[in-house]
Amino acid sequence: MKNLSLKLEEDIFDDTEFILSEINKKRNKYINEAVAFYNKLYKRKLMRSRLVVESAAAYGGSMEVLSEFEALEDDLDFLD
Repeated sequence: MKNLSLKLEEDIFDDTEFILSEINKKRNKYINEAVAFYNKLYKRKLMRSRLVVESAAAYGGSMEVLSEFEALEDDLDFLD
């Protein structure tokens, strides 16, 4: 475990303290769970961004290959 000094905005701290009193959970555990959730969220957002970029690149390559096959097919039409 790592020690961390954390400054929260007053309203965020107050909301957190209220919730902690209602759910009977330790502040440290609650904040760890919150950060873990937020990390998962951003990992998914980063993965989505990468997939969008990679999909666009793959699409461009696929269209290029398709064009080449169509040109090849056009060249072979004279054999019919």
